[in-house]
Amino acid sequence: MNAVARIEEMESALTPLGAEMVGALGVQAQVAYGELTLVAERDRIVEVLAALRDRFGFQQLVDLCGVDFPDREERFEVVYHLLSLTRNARLRVKVATDEHRPVPSVIEVYPNADWFEREAFDMYGMLFSGHPDLRRLLTDYGFQGHPLRKDFPMTGYVEVRYDDEQKRVVYEPVKLTQEFRRFDFMSPWEGADYVLPGDEKGNG
Repeated sequence: MNAVARIEEMESALTPLGAEMVGALGVQAQVAYGELTLVAERDRIVEVLAALRDRFGFQQLVDLCGVDFPDREERFEVVYHLLSLTRNARLRVKVATDEHRPVPSVIEVYPNADWFEREAFDMYGMLFSGHPDLRRLLTDYGFQGHPLRKDFPMTGYVEVRYDDEQKRVVYEPVKLTQEFRRFDFMSPWEGADYVLPGDEKGNG
């Protein structure tokens, strides 16, 4: 069975399950790429995930991540990836939010959401109400901004280096200075028409 046929089979198998969840939970559902996706209201996410765990058998939270859509009014999506070992099925649940309105923490449903939510806060600036320890996880505590936002500059805002005089790590604004360099675009097989440093020793 090829990959397309396998995805179609999975989608047809998941469609009745999605219809049942829509009726029971009051969520929207769609099937894409062989996985069922539910779209829930932000304030009901704890209730929805608890029902998915207890009633529908999605026992594991495999991942929680964020997506940034800067042009939307609610620019962020928090995405929960669930796994049911008994159904042999995966499920994606999405909620929309912005920079100011927090999403309820789901630690009471899936305790391993603790560090996932901290990572989403660190990388995107998403807020999770009821989280017991919402602080940065991957970046430094004095870090400015959130690196996975699409409007975050590729260079960052500051650079870090060790200062030998001060005997400590210092933060400085990013400086994008570059010396003038002459590039030659000759074929590497022909070689450049000047002697590279060190090559003069081999010509003697």
